[in-house]
Amino acid sequence: MISLNKYNQKRNFNVTAEPEGAIKKSITELVFVMQKHAASHLHYDFRLEMDGVLKSWVIPKGPSMNPTDKRLAIMVEDHPYDYKDFEGIIPEGNYGAGTVIIWDNGSYTLADKEGADNIEKKLKSDLKEGHLSFILNGKKLKGEFALVELKTKEENTWLLIKKNDQYASDEDVLEQDKSVISNRTLESLEK
Repeated sequence: MISLNKYNQKRNFNVTAEPEGAIKKSITELVFVMQKHAASHLHYDFRLEMDGVLKSWVIPKGPSMNPTDKRLAIMVEDHPYDYKDFEGIIPEGNYGAGTVIIWDNGSYTLADKEGADNIEKKLKSDLKEGHLSFILNGKKLKGEFALVELKTKEENTWLLIKKNDQYASDEDVLEQDKSVISNRTLESLEK
């Protein structure tokens, strides 16, 4: 059962511009978004459309295009589909207060062509098993990635890992610090 209850309970929509929780779906391709979020700590929010919501992970150090980097990804509550378009300031006193830009976005698909006849069914199964492999077609993030759940005492801990393909690089992709929507940095949006 997909639920946006946690998301809705954490927010006061009378004071934040964040979208209210609603389950929706893309018409054609599945979407992803990577938001850069200056809250109490700077981090990146990685979201994959699945079953009408955005499955979400906080990535403290941000993504990497280097296959040797394994980035911690902490799974958090589902976000509504419309969050894929959210860029702005979450006011002080609200959950996640701070500035958010859409650092990257695009579409994604399964890396494994088996099960491609029902992509979302395969994604949900892989998520439950704790290992998702997918191909991102973003403006900054491209190629194959994997999310692998860690078997530790810490709940909801995963690793985001770039696969070694033609898009792999040891250049720091985080130096591209502008929004793919507004072409603004976090700092310019704050002003």
